[in-house]
Parts: sequence; C-alpha cells; structure tokens
Amino acid sequence: MRIEVKALPVHDIVKDIARQWKVPIHEDSGELTIEIPKSIGEGLIRSADFDSGIGVIIYKGTFYEDYDILFTINETHPLKFIFCSEGTADHAFEEDKETHTIHTYQNVIVSSSGNNGHMLSFKANQPAHITSIEIIRHTFSNRNNHHFHGLEPELKALFEDSVAEKKFFYQGNYSLRAADLVEEIDSQEYKGFVRNLFLEGKLFDMLVIQINQYQDDRREDNQPQIMRRFDVDKVDRASRLIQENLNENYSVEYLAQEVGTNVNKLQQGFKHTYDLTVNKYNQRIKLEKARELLESSEYNISEIVNLIGLSNRSYFAKIFKEKYGVSPKYFLKSYVEVDDDTAEE
Repeated sequence: MRIEVKALPVHDIVKDIARQWKVPIHEDSGELTIEIPKSIGEGLIRSADFDSGIGVIIYKGTFYEDYDILFTINETHPLKFIFCSEGTADHAFEEDKETHTIHTYQNVIVSSSGNNGHMLSFKANQPAHITSIEIIRHTFSNRNNHHFHGLEPELKALFEDSVAEKKFFYQGNYSLRAADLVEEIDSQEYKGFVRNLFLEGKLFDMLVIQINQYQDDRREDNQPQIMRRFDVDKVDRASRLIQENLNENYSVEYLAQEVGTNVNKLQQGFKHTYDLTVNKYNQRIKLEKARELLESSEYNISEIVNLIGLSNRSYFAKIFKEKYGVSPKYFLKSYVEVDDDTAEE
C-alpha cells in the first residue's frame, strides 16, 4: 500500500495525507493531528510547523499491511533528522532502489539531491514511533546562524546547501538525552500556546543533541563519548555482574571491558540509570545484601563481611553505619532480640 504526498512544509504534508485518507484534522494552536483510518491501521500522525523553518512530523501507530509514504513534490525537500523510538522504518531516496532500515533507538540525517524526494516505509502489524524533524533550509538560513561557526565541515555544508545540491545520508544510534527529548515531544503535558512554545524549544534542543552526537561519532579516535540509548543494555549487564558476584570487587575497568564499552560511558550510564558511580553502586548493593543477611540472623558479622567480598570488618562497620545510622553489631543485636521476644510469645 502506498500514498504519494506532493506538499510542503510539514503542515501541508499532513493536510495532503488527511485529504487522501479522507480523515478530519484536529488543530491545537498550530499543531495538527490526524488519525490513521481504521481500514488501514491504527494510530496517528501529528505535525507542528514554525516560522524559523523547523518543523516536526510524528508517526505513531500500526499499519495492517506494509505501507509506503512517498514524498514526491517537485521542490527542494527538507533536511530531515529522523528518530525511531519503537519498531522499525525503512528510508529510501526517491531516485534510489537502496533502502536503509532505521531500527529502534537509531536515527538518520538525510538530504535528497535536487528535487528528488524520499520514501518512508512501515512494516505490516509492527507498531512504530517515528519522529522526523524537518528543516526548510532556505527559511532556516534567514535566522542569524552565525555562519554555522564550529560545525564539522560536512555538517556545515549540509545546513548551507539550501538548494540540495548534494545527497546526504548518515545513520547512528541516538543518545540517552535524545531518547528523553523524543518522549517529551510526544507527551501532551501542555496545551495551546504553551504547547506551541514547548514544542519549538524541544525541537531546537533535539537539533543541538543531534549535532553534538554526529560530531561525537566523527571523533578521530573512534571512541564516541556520548552515551547512546543502546548503551543502557551494557549498564544492565554490568549491574547484573555486580549483583551476581557480591564476593568479588570488580574494577570499573574490568566491568567496562566485560560488557564492551569504555570507562567513561559506563560511569555515565550508571550515573544516568542509578544516580551513582559504579563503585558507589557496588557499595550500595553489598550493603543491601549485608542488611538482608543480618536480618536473617543466620550469619555473624565476620561471615557476612566475607560473603560480600570485603576483607576489612572495620571498613564494613563504617560504611554500614553511614548508610543505616547504626553499627552492624547493634543492628544484628536488635534483630536477635526481636526474634527472642517473638519466640517467648
């Protein structure tokens, strides 16, 4: 199944789709929303357009058959920053047969050449959430962009290419912050005028994140420093290693090597996920296990110190009291007394 869209900018795109699908348009202070017809799927398409030349289209739903949206207007097409938060989508340039699959937590930057368009394809019965930030470059260039100072040369040329002389394609894995922004953009926390202001601000935030991420991917040492959304899986693996081997005292370097990342990213991931460094997380897990063992009153303090991989009983007593406000000895004694009282009853 396919629909051909011959309209720009994003508001006109959504209006053209609504006309062909024969569905009504809901408008809220410049934000347009249409529902996917029940005959072909379920979900919605939402758009917002701004005088600065930046806009967004959000595709969120499921098609019952493979569905192509072909953008074919005979004009210069926008520079697109496309993010996939759920499912997959395929992108292809109008003049090419080659397609690129955008997987969950991946993004692409695309610019077609001349007046050639794009095709965005959705898989049958697969829920998808795609956010496409679209920049009309000849309008965007009317802003004071300070000659795009500081941008990596290829990216600078892309923003300055208002007539799309060159085709451009980049694919990467988007960052944790970008993932948060996609969720914020999709939320309906605000309405009306405030929602309009909120959206434009978030789109510029996303643009900043995307530019930094692109330049991070292009680092000469091939060691990106920005935490990507897929790196969270590596944080989860590292935390499981800690939890399943409490008698070990893994170094941050060892954990990073085991899960396939670098120390900086692992620390950044733990800070984002747990608001703790790796070592502080390790300490917290050990203390929580120690408290659990003390509550069972089946082990003495020396045995518990060994079970959680600490060799210094004095250090254990110090950090335990810092966290729980009492010494391990007092904590153990209070539980033994409670058990005795319960037995007498």
